[in-house]
Amino acid sequence: MQDLDENTVTDAVLAQMATTPDARMREIMAAAVRHLHAFAREVNLTPAEWITGIKFLTEVGKACTPIRQEFILLSDVLGLSACVNALHDKTALEHGTQSSLLGPFFRQDAPEYALGQSIVQAPHGAEIVMYGQVTDAAGKPLAGATVDVWQTDEQGAYDLQLGNGETADMRGRFRCDDAGKYHFRTVRPLGYSIPLDGPVGDLVRRQRRHGHRPAHIHFLIGAPGHRELVTALYLADDEHVDSDTVFGVSRSLVVSPRANDPNAPVPGLPAIRYDFSLGRAADNDTGRVGADPAQIVAAAD
Repeated sequence: MQDLDENTVTDAVLAQMATTPDARMREIMAAAVRHLHAFAREVNLTPAEWITGIKFLTEVGKACTPIRQEFILLSDVLGLSACVNALHDKTALEHGTQSSLLGPFFRQDAPEYALGQSIVQAPHGAEIVMYGQVTDAAGKPLAGATVDVWQTDEQGAYDLQLGNGETADMRGRFRCDDAGKYHFRTVRPLGYSIPLDGPVGDLVRRQRRHGHRPAHIHFLIGAPGHRELVTALYLADDEHVDSDTVFGVSRSLVVSPRANDPNAPVPGLPAIRYDFSLGRAADNDTGRVGADPAQIVAAAD
């Protein structure tokens, strides 16, 4: 028997966990224990602060539903999602378009639309048209590539935040034509505050952060034999484009609608053209960073 202190307890825990058969689980849990113990020692964590942290994580879990993923939101505002996304990008065989965050508002089964249709059921503002081409990393068109899109409405709300998510709106799936081209109509999305009515919102307010995301449109693009692309396009004139509260913006993803674009497939509408490229997929590709909130809840049941 060993008398343990704040330092020796770490080695004792690691020794007990050393019998974990799954090598990757053993590696991850050992690193988690080392860093958690080091964190507690660095800040001299008190019992009251420890309980406060436990209560906070409990409330985050209680806030999760099939249409709301508070833990992904927490990961986003702490920059962990962006960190994992960057690590994931480094495993690519070849690089295409810059990735961005999937976020907590993705839905797995978006309605399918024909090219040129609108993803907005009842637009209340002027429409814009998005168009472009999907290619491989060498510039070869990817015929039939799938393009999933989702965004906020003109008021800055996702469909999952309206009517308990019972209706799919401001989202859809398109299939590129034989030349890898896509186009669809939508409305200009509005930047928004992340949900502040839960424990993550309380944390953000206590940190005196603005909690806003710049206006953006999400994309999830796939083609057989190619690495799935999760990204988003951000509007250049949004006041928070340089201070995204979830750290998702990259320079190459910032866009502006263009009036009177002579190449736009829908004349008369402001247009955004953006061409996407996909890298080849590896056999052990680990998949997208994020998930439909309903999938996570179902997996936990």
